[in-house]
Amino acid sequence: MTDTATLPDSPTITPPLAAQIVDTLVHRIGKDADAALPHDWLAATILTVRNDIIERWMESTKAAHAAGAKRVYYLSLEFLIGRLLRDALSNLGVMEEVRTALDGLGVDIGELEEIEPDAALGNGGLGRLAACFMESLASLDLPAYGYGIRYVNGMFRQRIDKGWQVELPETWLRYGNPWEFERRESAYFIGFGGDVDTLADGRAHWDPAEAVEAVAVDTPVVGWRGKRVNTLRLWTARAFDPIRLDAFNAGDHELALAGQVRAETLVRVLYPADSTPAGQELRLRQEYFFSSASIQDIVRRHVQYFGDIRTLPDKAAIQLNDTHPAVSVAELMRLLVDHHDLPFDEAWEITRATFGYTNHTLLPEALESWPLSLFERLLPRHMQLVYAINARLLKEARAADTSEEAIRAISLIDEGGAWGSERRVRMANLAFAGAHSVNGVAALHTDLMKSTVFADLHRLYPDRINNKTNGITPRRWLQQCNPGLTALVTEAIGPAFLDDAERLADLVPFADDASFRERFAAVKRSNKRMLATYLQESMRLKLDPDALFDVQIKRIHEYKRQLLNILETVALYDQIRSHPERDWVPRVKIFAGKAASSYHNAKLIIKLANDVARRVNGDPAIGDLLKVAFVPNYNVSLAEKIIPAANLSEQISTAGMEASGTGNMKFALNGALTIGTLDGANIEIKDRVGDENIVIFGMTAEEVAQRREGYDPRAVIDNSPELRQAVEAIASGVFSPDDPDRYKGLIAGLYDHDWFMVAADFDAYDAAQRGVDARWRNEGDWNAAAIRNVARVGWFSSDRTISEYARQIWGVM
Repeated sequence: MTDTATLPDSPTITPPLAAQIVDTLVHRIGKDADAALPHDWLAATILTVRNDIIERWMESTKAAHAAGAKRVYYLSLEFLIGRLLRDALSNLGVMEEVRTALDGLGVDIGELEEIEPDAALGNGGLGRLAACFMESLASLDLPAYGYGIRYVNGMFRQRIDKGWQVELPETWLRYGNPWEFERRESAYFIGFGGDVDTLADGRAHWDPAEAVEAVAVDTPVVGWRGKRVNTLRLWTARAFDPIRLDAFNAGDHELALAGQVRAETLVRVLYPADSTPAGQELRLRQEYFFSSASIQDIVRRHVQYFGDIRTLPDKAAIQLNDTHPAVSVAELMRLLVDHHDLPFDEAWEITRATFGYTNHTLLPEALESWPLSLFERLLPRHMQLVYAINARLLKEARAADTSEEAIRAISLIDEGGAWGSERRVRMANLAFAGAHSVNGVAALHTDLMKSTVFADLHRLYPDRINNKTNGITPRRWLQQCNPGLTALVTEAIGPAFLDDAERLADLVPFADDASFRERFAAVKRSNKRMLATYLQESMRLKLDPDALFDVQIKRIHEYKRQLLNILETVALYDQIRSHPERDWVPRVKIFAGKAASSYHNAKLIIKLANDVARRVNGDPAIGDLLKVAFVPNYNVSLAEKIIPAANLSEQISTAGMEASGTGNMKFALNGALTIGTLDGANIEIKDRVGDENIVIFGMTAEEVAQRREGYDPRAVIDNSPELRQAVEAIASGVFSPDDPDRYKGLIAGLYDHDWFMVAADFDAYDAAQRGVDARWRNEGDWNAAAIRNVARVGWFSSDRTISEYARQIWGVM
């Protein structure tokens, strides 16, 4: 890791650090050194380091206030921040100082890092992107707040029982969180339901039927070299009256606590299942709860420091991370019109100038919409404002001579269409209409936005959509998770890449250096050996670190096509058994990811992966030629173990369906070759690393769209012997002898419609994998390609992405 001597601008914890940690242990934790357990040392270390962070935090806030700086406000339902100790120590440049102090106390910092809980504040790429962006905002010295929900139990902790996903509550807050600070003074009234009355002066007055209190809990976000510490502000919910004493004294103890329980329900779980009306209502309540609290906080801060609410766009840039916070558009309008007495038209101009909207998906089900009856019942004043915004929007559309069909697509109200007779509020359209900038997250995704989901809105506002290709923070995803590779690169090209990831390009010539390739391979093998040890200890699965580690770790969803990978695994298994005389490349197939609780097929795919693993791993006929592992409870910390060890990165989504991806960037940065479709950011990765250093297969997005017309998956399966044998084996119960019919429905879906083009791309994928085998046998060629991936993906730093947002959308650089 980087030594503090190389970081002259960073704060330094004054010696004697070991004595400070012990003092904290005694006076804050209440333990002496002899009695302290690892979790005591972890808390004492965090609290000691935190003192320095707090000083930097206060300095950052004061400097922004003094400069009258414009702030960025990033609203996201997820922030997958992971463990924070190593991140903070590394960014402050005091990792070695703290390590040495703890060593002197007989404490292993590595053990402390492992027992720090992962914050259960996200699920997948959306939340991890938000975390990377927050770190980059601080690293680039840009004043910013992140806003989200402080989930008590997160999405869930995944356990695998007999191959099935079991959802358990995530208990990351069981023993408190030493990184956070409750801000009781930042508390806001959040109303639901009730009536809207018209006052004598013509203004609307919303009288909610129920309300909760949103209370801020702040976590510091440390930038690289301690340049700035920004704030992640998460909201927790409380009832205004935590207990009804009248009900309690009357003996109705459940009713007495019902208000507090109802409030706490808002912050218990990320993405409550919305397959029921009650689940939909909770999801909408959550989104409004955090959006309203955040917008009230932003408006309060602006008025406090700048006075005139009309200057809000000059001092605040609010970015909506996907559609979840889209109700913020209506909430800001409510505050401007009802509380600050602005005319509707002026309020609308301020609102549009303040908001930016990032779209992350083209999947219709992810472009949230709410039943109009639910929306109006919960948020009656916002429904009025949505109708008023819609009237203005449709008048603009008619003035532009827009067709009736296009007007129906532009409207904020879906009058029936895809949802039968139910009218719904389209949140993506509301976000689009209420923002001055709407961006995609990869070049292909942005182009498809213009021609598919937002085609008519794009024609009405042709200058609004722009592209900001995603990025990842190289601090966590190279320096911290892969110290061996970081040290090797530093030795080769110097430390400049630590401040500017694009300087990794200086590594390109070393791909042709045989000595460097050998050292690079040694680092990779060491990472694989560490992962193999972890999997042997946690899963009792013995792996050969010299095998090709083939990895697909991401949210389980049919469009991400874990099923395609499993089918190829089954086909490979059959080929190895049928042709033992061939020179097979030993392979380890590693899967990880969570399926949404109500997503039946995704959960069935997890079970299939585990059934295949049980059969393959227990077959002595193939030995170590093929192993399969589904690693439970995928999170940031697990990704930090797996990614540095990967040789092959599976990015095989159906072309046109993955907005960007960031896992593809993390793997490439750590020296894995990508096998993937021309989807999302894979296209830009290919352009950066070169066609010869990536494995591309399958149909393009255009070809997928064309193929769907008249597509006959049954004929495709029948004409592909390996695919046919694999699907027949799965459907017939070869991998599920305890329940032979378990996968009949899943396989029938392939035969009947195969919307995600698994069968259509199978032969191309299988051929690409055999090409991977051939390339793996040439160790020098493989390592050269892996090195070129590391060298050429510095552009995918979130620092570059945030710089583009800052200059082109937010106006803060």
